[in-house]
Amino acid sequence: MAETAIDNVAAGEAEGLAGRRRRRRLGPGFWLPAGWIGLVVFGAATAGFWPMPAPETIDFLNRAAMPGTVGEIELAGQTELSEFRYLLGTDNIGRDMLSRLLYGARVSLLIGLLSPLIGLLVGGALGVVAGYYRGRVDGAVVAAMDVILAFPALALLLAITFYLGPSLPNLILALGFLSVPASARVARANTLSVARREFVLAAKAMGASDLYILVREIVPNVLMPLLVFAMLLVAVLIVAEGTLSFLGLSVPPPTPSWGTMIEEGRELLDQAPHVTMIPAAVMCLTVLSFNLIGDRLRSLIDPRESRL
Repeated sequence: MAETAIDNVAAGEAEGLAGRRRRRRLGPGFWLPAGWIGLVVFGAATAGFWPMPAPETIDFLNRAAMPGTVGEIELAGQTELSEFRYLLGTDNIGRDMLSRLLYGARVSLLIGLLSPLIGLLVGGALGVVAGYYRGRVDGAVVAAMDVILAFPALALLLAITFYLGPSLPNLILALGFLSVPASARVARANTLSVARREFVLAAKAMGASDLYILVREIVPNVLMPLLVFAMLLVAVLIVAEGTLSFLGLSVPPPTPSWGTMIEEGRELLDQAPHVTMIPAAVMCLTVLSFNLIGDRLRSLIDPRESRL
């Protein structure tokens, strides 16, 4: 009986929030970036099915070739040299740019999506518990997050890479660990606000357990702000992978990533700028798309936002 009354109160507020959301449409500011993200994901998922050379195949006669250059190369599944047009040119040692962009998207997207997921799961859980229980639990969680934030992120990445070795799983774990404090702070701030709402106070007054309140009342109302924050975090971590490539902390060669492609072409900026600018443009559009999606979703859940 008590749980039914609690659900009715929460449902009333949820209907009001849904009504406000229906009055706003996502619009092209959401769908255009979402379309670009979908295109990148599709290209990364189907990279192995396109008729193009493997990302590590080298054409020694066409190094840093311009887009549209025709060369002879051994394609996948063939034993003879075939004529092939490099739609986006080749990199500094003659590897197909388009192939490396598609395969590199797998690495950049895995880092950009899995690392924030680790941060959201661990940091979100800690933030919700700290914001709900407060007191000593809150103090301990906040202190732990402050310690992590105070530790130089670059030094931590260097230590992890040194002891565990440079690899994609280790990089995802390291960046995921560094994203925990920010996710915990977002979850804690929203939990502190939601915990004072009428439906939570009513649930406590009716004798609902802490587990019920956390799972049924707190988490659903904290989840959307965390997802919005995750969109922004994805963009930040994709750029972080590119930055780490310049320090030798990203995935080891010959595995391609957008960051390593930009780093490998920096010495050819005056002779063949496309080697750096093409992957930089793809990264820029992807990061911008995640930021726009996050901003649009935030405008839907924040009543103070007036944009349509």
